[in-house]
Amino acid sequence: MDFYITKEEVVKSLNYTLGVVEKRQTLPILSNILLEVDESSLKLTATDLESEISTTSTISNYKSGGKTTTPARKLSDLCRLLPDLAEIHLFLDGDNLKIESGSGKYSISTLPSDDFPVFEQEEIQSQINISSQNLKTLISKTSFAMGNQDWRHYLNGLYLLIDDKSITSVATDAHRLALASSSLNEATQEGMSGIVPRKSINEIGKLVGEESENVIIELGQTSIAAKISGTTFISKLIEGKFPDYEQVIPSGDSSQLTINRKTFSECLSRVSVLSSEKYKGVRILTDENSMNVSANNPEKEQGEENISCEYNGEQIDIAFNVNYLQEILSTLDSENIEINFFGSDKSCLITDPNSEDLKYVVMPLLI
Repeated sequence: MDFYITKEEVVKSLNYTLGVVEKRQTLPILSNILLEVDESSLKLTATDLESEISTTSTISNYKSGGKTTTPARKLSDLCRLLPDLAEIHLFLDGDNLKIESGSGKYSISTLPSDDFPVFEQEEIQSQINISSQNLKTLISKTSFAMGNQDWRHYLNGLYLLIDDKSITSVATDAHRLALASSSLNEATQEGMSGIVPRKSINEIGKLVGEESENVIIELGQTSIAAKISGTTFISKLIEGKFPDYEQVIPSGDSSQLTINRKTFSECLSRVSVLSSEKYKGVRILTDENSMNVSANNPEKEQGEENISCEYNGEQIDIAFNVNYLQEILSTLDSENIEINFFGSDKSCLITDPNSEDLKYVVMPLLI
């Protein structure tokens, strides 16, 4: 293996792959990256056994092909710290990968490429083509509500549902739920769903965040693949059945409140300074065209504010974890938000008045 590549090409590819490289080294090979060189390109692959990312970049000069594995972070740090516009010469010399650029000469250890784990890809059940912006929105509007190291492992990921004309993402940690939908340009033959692990959906989010091209999403029974401009990310899905989220979204008669999102968020920030450190509770008392927001703590400190709103319905006295409300408010972009109350002891539904594609459910705290 002997080739030349520009710093910009190799650093961009290494940046894509580093998120997957295992930091805790259960196996030494998992902290390595697989390099495969042919006459025109360098393919880099990283895996943590649960997911795999591979990306292809163009080389500037080819002398001989081959493959090896080398420590990902050392290679990345070294290439990143070389001068901009540098051309890098990489070649194998025995068990070492030699790197030369300008007057610098470096030597990094390698492990045999045959020892690198291969991700078994299964048969595709469903495939869609979606704009990277739409996929990024689906992820960013919902992923904050995923469970984190919950014993109910099926909550520690993002549920994706693909049907004939739309894709829906849902996340819940059993205290709140976030749902976002997006229509598809072309119908799919077969509906499909799966729970994508937290780490994997975050990597897909990073991948689409830097691209403007369309993304191809492929779902199988036990894995998902995302393909965009020369990069492929594959991940196992979480086994288990995702909760019936449609049963969680409240419906029926409700009291409706419309309020300026920024005004409400700033009020919550001020009042919650004096909320309990443990429960982070804020109390909301609705009245005609106004809302009282209050909080107190075991030190007998308290704060309250009255803010104007449009309100239609019976008086509601309810409390919520302020962090859950604030995460939803920071995710929405609209000037105003709508909150539907179904009783003082029932979950509320928060929506964007201008979009039917976003729904947020928050369970109340016991007052």
